[in-house]
Amino acid sequence: MFQSKLFKLLFLVTLLNISLFAYPQISQEIKDKKIYPMGEKIYNSKCKNVDISKFETYGLLLKALNKNLCGKLNKKYTQSLALYIWDVKHADKKLYEKIIVSKKEKCQVCGMFLSHYPNWVSRIKYPKGETYNFDGMKCMFKFYFNNKKGITDILVQDYYTLKTINARDAYFVVGSDVYGPMGHELVPFKDKKSAITFSLEHRGKHVYAFDEITEYMVRSLGH
Repeated sequence: MFQSKLFKLLFLVTLLNISLFAYPQISQEIKDKKIYPMGEKIYNSKCKNVDISKFETYGLLLKALNKNLCGKLNKKYTQSLALYIWDVKHADKKLYEKIIVSKKEKCQVCGMFLSHYPNWVSRIKYPKGETYNFDGMKCMFKFYFNNKKGITDILVQDYYTLKTINARDAYFVVGSDVYGPMGHELVPFKDKKSAITFSLEHRGKHVYAFDEITEYMVRSLGH
């Protein structure tokens, strides 16, 4: 009898925890107009240095915030912050699948066979599923500067780990002694520290964030 009551009690506690920390059902319109803007303000003022990639679920993130991860907050503000971090900031840290190409696929810009240079392949994607692959950063950027509108993902491979990363968060080394499929290349890295290390080891001239790269810079590296 006692065990049966204990089991029911544990079940109710578990159910309560799930409901408290489950992802809330809120319309996208409300999130876009009210919740995300509020969460962004709180994040920028109190939570910017927190490593959000450590949280595998929304519930774990919300629990940590309720335990004052970013300072003591009103419950309404805590949920706004959690939703902003999970939907907006955490989405930037998502893992991408490895870029795989067939033997017959060619670079969208230069026409070279991509399978000959699998570690350099990059990819640009659009909302309706259109996907374009390139044999290196130069070709990818040349395409990007002429077709920016509507791009959803720009994917490159970290030079050291070969993991697929978001190009917009990456850092690129220019002028090193490492050549790509088309000669001089922009060598991609997941973070600035890795890029600087590579640059020192391979005589790199500059390290650039994605937004710092210009069309003129890419053209100056040659074909």
